[in-house]
Order: sequence, then C-alpha cells, then structure tokens
Amino acid sequence: MARVTVEDCVLKVPNRFELVLMAGQRARDISAGAKLTVERDNDKNPVVALREIADETVGLDGLQNALILGLQKHVEVDEPEEDEMEGFIPDRDMAFETVANEDEMIEDGMSINDTGADFDVDSGDE
Repeated sequence: MARVTVEDCVLKVPNRFELVLMAGQRARDISAGAKLTVERDNDKNPVVALREIADETVGLDGLQNALILGLQKHVEVDEPEEDEMEGFIPDRDMAFETVANEDEMIEDGMSINDTGADFDVDSGDE
C-alpha cells in the first residue's frame, strides 16, 4: 500500500480534528501493546494508525469510546462518612464549658483589672 494521506482517511472520518484524535488514540493503543491489524512495513505507530483507519481494519466506534474514556477526568471526592464525623464533634459537656468566675481567678493570682505596675516603663530620661 502506498503512503497514507489525510485524504484517504477523511473519507472514513470526515472531521479532520476528530481524525487526528482517533489516530492519536490508536497510536497510543499500539504503543501500549495492542495487536496490529495491518502490516507495519517499517512505519511508525501514527502512520500505522492512519493506515488502519483508512483500511477500516479497526473499529471507529471502539476508538471513539476509548478516546472519550481517556479524556474524562472524574475525580471522586473522598467525603468522610458520618461515623468518622462523630469523632470530630465535641461532647456536649465540652462544648458548653463554663469560664472560671472572678473569685477563682483572684485565688489563682490573676486579675482582670491589672494595672501593669509590675512592668518597667521606659520614660526616656536617661
């Protein structure tokens, strides 16, 4: 068979852009180890893919489905289940914990109205 041109393949796949995508998918399949349906004749994978499309030895529907599956990017979001979420929710006792009253703070040596007398204030008169 003579060298394949795009005109030979456009008869099978009318859209040139779709042809390029399908031939590229078939070339990747060949590189991954798919069985050839035509003789290689010392041609590289893209040329073999175009020859297969022109000779209709490969199913175009199968190529299109493989192409669609290869281009789909669906990332499954890993959402925690309800059982796992229960461990993160604080207990009712901890959620409404009361703040120490003023008498307890005074006993511990803490004061709300601290004047700051313990700190040295630099007056700048040196």
